[in-house]
Amino acid sequence: CLATLIIMLVGDTYTLINYVSFINYLCYGVTIIGLIVLRWKKPKIFRPIKVNLLIPITYLAFWAFLLIFSLYSEPVVCGVGLIIILTGVPVFFLGVYWRNKPKCVNRLIESMTCWGQKLCFVVYPQGGVAGEE
Repeated sequence: CLATLIIMLVGDTYTLINYVSFINYLCYGVTIIGLIVLRWKKPKIFRPIKVNLLIPITYLAFWAFLLIFSLYSEPVVCGVGLIIILTGVPVFFLGVYWRNKPKCVNRLIESMTCWGQKLCFVVYPQGGVAGEE
């Protein structure tokens, strides 16, 4: 969010859309790669929808072509998109990977999560239940 706010202050909306679209396409491809890996490593788990592997492999071929073409034609936009993705690495290490955090850090993370949930109306606060009213 901080990187997006800085870009919005410095650049224009179309630049931000270009950065985010590169990030989206990169995430779509990584998701499809994950689907193929799970089909190969864990073939017996339940899947409500199962498609022929030719479809995701074909998608990945086109995805790789578009990604390589994007990197070639607009390396600065792709580089900034990758930097935006990498800004999440410290957040991951502080919030998820670091297991034995001090209680003050846990309280700060919980309060920021609750504040973000209330701000965006995405999840009921932890103290309440949806059907209580």
